Amino acid sequence: MGTPIAAELARIAGEGPDLPALTCGGVTLTRRRLERRANAFAWRLLEHGVGQGERVALVLPNSVEFVVALLAVWKAGGTPVPVAARLPESERAAILELAEPRVIVGEGGLLPGDEESGDVPPAVLPTPWKILASGGSTGRPKLIATAHEGVPEKVGVLGLAGAMQVGGAALVPAPLSHNGPFMALAAALTFGKHVVLMQRFDAAEALRLISEHRVDWIYFVPTMMHRIWRLPEEVRSAADISSVKSILHLAAPIAPWLKQAWIDWFGPERVWELYAGTEAQTATVISGHEWLAHRGSVGRVPEGAIEIRDPAGTVVGPGESGEVWMRVRSDAPTYHYIGASARREGEWESLGDLGHLDADGYLYLGDRQTDMILVGGSNVYPAEIEGALEEHPMVRSVAVIGLPDDDLGAVPHAIVQAAGPVTDDELRAHLSVRLAGYKLPRTFEYVTEPLRDEAGKVRRSALRKERVS
Repeated sequence: MGTPIAAELARIAGEGPDLPALTCGGVTLTRRRLERRANAFAWRLLEHGVGQGERVALVLPNSVEFVVALLAVWKAGGTPVPVAARLPESERAAILELAEPRVIVGEGGLLPGDEESGDVPPAVLPTPWKILASGGSTGRPKLIATAHEGVPEKVGVLGLAGAMQVGGAALVPAPLSHNGPFMALAAALTFGKHVVLMQRFDAAEALRLISEHRVDWIYFVPTMMHRIWRLPEEVRSAADISSVKSILHLAAPIAPWLKQAWIDWFGPERVWELYAGTEAQTATVISGHEWLAHRGSVGRVPEGAIEIRDPAGTVVGPGESGEVWMRVRSDAPTYHYIGASARREGEWESLGDLGHLDADGYLYLGDRQTDMILVGGSNVYPAEIEGALEEHPMVRSVAVIGLPDDDLGAVPHAIVQAAGPVTDDELRAHLSVRLAGYKLPRTFEYVTEPLRDEAGKVRRSALRKERVS
């Protein structure tokens, strides 16, 4: 049996009890206080029947209370199931129905308070150590349960992918109900870092926190990087980023121009990218230096394997596009679904992504099959159009979907959240020097609300359904 994650975090707290462990919403807890508050809430969870294998739904926003509750669940041996606090009631209810939690924290359930306890619950291995919800491309909720026990080597694995170092400070600016930021938080805790957790992302505030807390490791999604890059140049240049050693971005495709801008700003040695599903069958990782040599790639697999198959299921060679299939890194499963079934053939699985490999084994992604637009027989990838549109200074966020067309079958339609006045003709002129004619949106629509959530995700299928119906 490995070391339970709660025992490891208690050891870290004991080594530096007065060091800062968590800052969120203007509140900072030392390692000692975080540990003692988690102890107190763990005893309450145990009184409510939480034990190994019992699920606890964390229906809380990013907050000190979320982290206290998370550690308490692990101390009790339970399995945390983070659920976005701002979900529509029907969607939240569907997730909770799948989760069947023993206890709900938040939303009328239990809430951790300021109580502290020096009595440490008996260390138990959480099995599994996390279950995350995912809407997927269909919008129907499913739960993805890791197959692993809660040992430090598994809980902190994302830190290894992003060149995280022991100690220092980590910025986690995205909602913990999503796997990427949840894994970033978990890794930062196991590496003994001071976690600087944002309640909601704000570009200028993120730069301020980096400077104030001497942040050396950052989790970002491309949407956040885009918003920071669109800040006035004088704001960016005034930010003290000298402490930053590593930026890890994931969760969505990044436009090559934006990636290049960040490499130019921070240096290639500090910019890392990871591609994987919550399922974690395998993953690719790429450094900034590698990306400059393989522009647009998301990296190679350090373990496991990836192959590209055509629609007939035949494996294709370097440079040929098709569906991305992944083989797990060992004989043991990495996860299981609750409320869904995997797309599996033998030991290979697919998440529905499209892409190709180059001769050196570097992966380049397109879009999900469900998002690709077939325009007069030609494949058009929304992410490529979105990346080009986001280069325009008046575009804050954008989503491109395919709408039915009697002549071509489907045509691109751009839904734009503008940062200021802009016309269809201006956007077409901007795109015409960046994209082939058949890729240009035939129509534009302007909205005032962000099109991606705080984790950088966009549900194109839902946007398409609303407009087609």
